[in-house]
Amino acid sequence: MGEDTYSVTEMMGKLRLINRRYFTKEYLKVAITEGLVEPIYPESPKHPKQKYRLTGKGKEMLQQ
Repeated sequence: MGEDTYSVTEMMGKLRLINRRYFTKEYLKVAITEGLVEPIYPESPKHPKQKYRLTGKGKEMLQQ
């Protein structure tokens, strides 16, 4: 992911997943809770242009 931002659909495509509900529950919410990714519109979770980016912690994890 690097410095880029990705929508849920884009992340699902990279992971080759098709079930949005499963992805959101099992991957995205966990990554947000663990501080690995963050939404670019945190005050508006359902923002129509919502995307996500890696946090510093997420970037460190990728480098390991």
